[in-house]
Amino acid sequence: MDADTFLQQLRDAHGTELSRLSSSKAVYALTGGEMTGDAVRTGTARELHDLTSVLDEWPETSEDEAADLFADAAVFAATSAGNFDTEAASDAATSITADALAGRESDVERLAGAAAALLVLEELAGQLVGFFVGDADRTSADEFREFRSELAEYRDDAADLLAERCGDDADRTTANEVGADVIDGAYDWYVETLEGMGVEPKNVC
Repeated sequence: MDADTFLQQLRDAHGTELSRLSSSKAVYALTGGEMTGDAVRTGTARELHDLTSVLDEWPETSEDEAADLFADAAVFAATSAGNFDTEAASDAATSITADALAGRESDVERLAGAAAALLVLEELAGQLVGFFVGDADRTSADEFREFRSELAEYRDDAADLLAERCGDDADRTTANEVGADVIDGAYDWYVETLEGMGVEPKNVC
């Protein structure tokens, strides 16, 4: 399996979902309809808290480089959450990516899931950068731009290591299925959150 091919296949197969997850409606869902800078920070921090809770469980039962990657990614997620909102708690009913990652047992599943989750969050972060640019908040725009860049680095690291760990067709099938599940789970969050707010989720902003 080639790392770039894995990520591109996810983009190609889930272009509509990723487009909507990187739209202004996704920001509306993330903030619970409060389109303010503080709400963006809080919503992002809550998602990262949920992600941290999953990643924290993986290093002890993963191998070598995978364990190190998950540990580093957990620290990154927790640190970013604290930087965005020190008081935010993971009290949302559902998360964007963490719910679909929970319960993954093999390193192939975990690496594929992490790569897909970080792809989703990197796409959303692009819209968050745009939000702060539109809000004339250059400091926050730069902060989220750096956050997006680091998400992309961890995404690529996970995809690269996944490519090394996929030894046969069964591994590749598992990786593709898990990646699809994570994006589908994120899209379910998008649809269910907006519908719960009385907003039509299907049209892309």
